[in-house]
Amino acid sequence: MSRDAAVPARQHDASRHAEPWVHEAGGKRALHFSISAIQSRVDLRHPDRLDLEYTRLMMGFLLWQPRPERIAMIGLGGGSLARFCHRHLPQAHLRVVENNPHVVALRERFGVPPDDERFSVIEAEGASFVRFVPKRFDVLLVDGYDIDGLPPSLGTQRFFGHCAQALQPGGLFVMNLCAPSTRKAQVIERIRRAFGGTALCVDDSEALNSIVLASNGHTLSTRPADAPARPAGFDAAAWASLRGAMARVRAAWHREFG
Repeated sequence: MSRDAAVPARQHDASRHAEPWVHEAGGKRALHFSISAIQSRVDLRHPDRLDLEYTRLMMGFLLWQPRPERIAMIGLGGGSLARFCHRHLPQAHLRVVENNPHVVALRERFGVPPDDERFSVIEAEGASFVRFVPKRFDVLLVDGYDIDGLPPSLGTQRFFGHCAQALQPGGLFVMNLCAPSTRKAQVIERIRRAFGGTALCVDDSEALNSIVLASNGHTLSTRPADAPARPAGFDAAAWASLRGAMARVRAAWHREFG
């Protein structure tokens, strides 16, 4: 048995997890745990693009890692990031971790690709997953929320230390933070400590979500290109849809490091 098989990928007791619901309106399909918050949303007219701004900001890792070979994601949700990376980064192998079986059960409803040699969804706890990776990743995306918000296990200093260890030298960590300001500041400080004191924080236009980027080594201190080239295999329209988010990430970088 490989160490990958030894990761706690198990069937969870469904009664322990909140069951999300799906809402459709205006040509868009959304995943909710509560009426006040959208977990994920897809524009059915353009399913290969990212509909929510914070997900486009998370793709800012492409400014430093335009051709990642191994990507891990904690939190499937409606599969927006998983579907986008699978479609537009054809060289990348993707591993997605989701602990809520109700969410996993909706994968086909949201067009999440079937498992194959390049893509797979594991039902497991994110904090356990990063402890036992058999091979390090180039990019680790963390967007794991439940009905109560950010689970405690995804905000500890130990978790972020394991995230750093799960990345290749030069690998990038990207996390979506949607939390009260006091907890957000605490989590950002823990990320900084885990990654050598450096992190980049980018708010969305409504300041509801903050995207935090950090790196193993000095990757993040490298100036991002003002006009990055579209990666091979990346759809032109989808690449164009990221321009505003890329500009926002670059502006945040110049404020922090420039």
